Amino acid sequence: MGMPSMPELLIVLAIVVLLFGAKKIPDLAKGMGKGIKDFKKAIKEDDEEPKEIAKTEEPKVEAKTEEKKSENA
Repeated sequence: MGMPSMPELLIVLAIVVLLFGAKKIPDLAKGMGKGIKDFKKAIKEDDEEPKEIAKTEEPKVEAKTEEKKSENA
């Protein structure tokens, strides 16, 4: 499936205007934009969380590694 052509897009736009009315379309677009923004923010926060955990756990892991090395020596 490729991109829809111009007549197809116009038909979809006409159906949206008929269903929701011209006054509701800006509100719908605003809601969709806010939803996309929140989704991207959540993904960014989810990517940062493991990095923060790794930073706090790294000294503990290094200390345990040194502890094991000294026990084996």
